[in-house]
Amino acid sequence: MKKSNLLLIFFLVFCGKIISQVYSDTDVVICNSKFSYAVSAELSNESINDIVADIGKTFLGTKYLAHAIEDSGDEQLVINLNGLDCTTFVENVIVFARLIKSGKTTFKDYEKELQKIRYRNGVIDKYPSRLHYFTDWIYNNEKKGIIDDVTELCGGKPIQFHLNFMSTHPESYPRLKEHPEFVSEIRKQEAEISRRNYYYVPKERVGFIEQQIENGDIIAFTTSIPGLDVSHVGIAVRMEDNRIHLLHAPNVGYNVQITKEPLSSYINKISKDTGIIVLKPMDPTQTDISEY
Repeated sequence: MKKSNLLLIFFLVFCGKIISQVYSDTDVVICNSKFSYAVSAELSNESINDIVADIGKTFLGTKYLAHAIEDSGDEQLVINLNGLDCTTFVENVIVFARLIKSGKTTFKDYEKELQKIRYRNGVIDKYPSRLHYFTDWIYNNEKKGIIDDVTELCGGKPIQFHLNFMSTHPESYPRLKEHPEFVSEIRKQEAEISRRNYYYVPKERVGFIEQQIENGDIIAFTTSIPGLDVSHVGIAVRMEDNRIHLLHAPNVGYNVQITKEPLSSYINKISKDTGIIVLKPMDPTQTDISEY
């Protein structure tokens, strides 16, 4: 059955706004299966990092789906656990890990936490309110206490991005083609992000700092593509060889998988990628999960 035939739309009052949510029956089943597994495996007793890695592995084999959360019409919380791109994979894993650690295991809990992480300050207010650029995602979710950017502590060097890809390529984004009035707002966001200071570990240095990366850390790949900041994201997992590998949704035609080679070897094979940003998931029991 097509997903469009299974749409369930609910209207909730959130921060004074009426928000619609779209998902299928299968999404609810998958969500509940993650929570059931977590309870049976007593994952809540693990560190937040290990929960991230463990839950991430439950998605192994899930198909890659480009534009997994794009939908026509007004911006709404689109849930798709049947197919994931690299960002939605990481987002969902963090959401599940945080909820499992905090003992919140209902579908409604999942919806609220996903919205909190995906949108600027957790509020859905049209297409530009989604955290499209991953460095903006980092900035906003660090303020929420969801992740901690530890790249500088890992020996990272300063980097400043010059973002303009979305505003100069609106034809590549269906919602910007439908709503050209959003382009000016996106351009303002790009300018703001470009004024911020970030850090990255150059890819030739990744092997040297590998022991500082922990199982369950979030890894973002910086890129040399003009106008962009990050080209790919995934989850660090320490394997039997005691090396850090990448758990990720690679690309169209592939499923969620773990790289055969260590992270340092993997990134050095990708010419457009320049280095990594290292993010640590924060324990929600030490922060207010309902702040946003």
